[in-house]
Amino acid sequence: MNEMEIFATSAARDAGALLKNLFSQKHTVDFKGDINIVTEADKLSEELIVSKIAARFPTHDILSEESVKTDKGSDYCWIIDPIDGTTNYAHGFPFFCVSIALKVKNAVTLGVIYNPMLDELFVATEGGGARLNGSSITVSDTTLVQNSLLATGFPYDIRVNNNNNITYFIEMAYRARAIRRAGAAALDLAYLAAGRFDGFWELRLHPWDVAAGQLLVREAGGIVTDMETNDFDIYAPAIVASNAKIHDEMISILKASSPFFEYHSVRIDE
Repeated sequence: MNEMEIFATSAARDAGALLKNLFSQKHTVDFKGDINIVTEADKLSEELIVSKIAARFPTHDILSEESVKTDKGSDYCWIIDPIDGTTNYAHGFPFFCVSIALKVKNAVTLGVIYNPMLDELFVATEGGGARLNGSSITVSDTTLVQNSLLATGFPYDIRVNNNNNITYFIEMAYRARAIRRAGAAALDLAYLAAGRFDGFWELRLHPWDVAAGQLLVREAGGIVTDMETNDFDIYAPAIVASNAKIHDEMISILKASSPFFEYHSVRIDE
């Protein structure tokens, strides 16, 4: 492992240990919207990771869910989700993770996702493959959506915004073997990379939700695009990821199913 990978995996494990220790306690919950929440554990996890980066790589930029992006003009930017699955965490549902990615210039070159409850550490490096606890992982070999286990999620403003994934979900529910909506996009993507899911799609995610996971999927042999099958951009308004074998079928179903979503009308701001 190179210096960056050693650092990121250590930081993810430390943050995960903190979260696991606090998991069964009562949490302080603040609201960022009607149903979008943040807990004291999110802030403590972020502080732990950010402080480590600042001490080790003081010239690097940081983009994290609970903070304003730094702007030091660096070619290196750490992209952090201190808890992906905060709602799960706050309710005592043990499906959440720490996600850390490193973007060098315009490319994500390192992705680390750690599930502390199962002690599962997913790591991908650009051109170096994907691993789970040190062992190589690959996507599934499922060839049809009807035989697939898919994953997805819904945006926090589902009650007021028609770009809410409902119509896509309905159509996919008719076509797939099953769909899981577990509430942590980064972990969904890691599970896709490990062959546990066959495909994943979601609308209006943020860079910290997808940066590490999309690299894991690609390095495990999968494919990640936007809804127009363009190369994926971590600021894109939608993500479609799969084992590659069902990708075209997923795209066809999604593009034919929704009267609401106008792809180019929404973009997640950098």
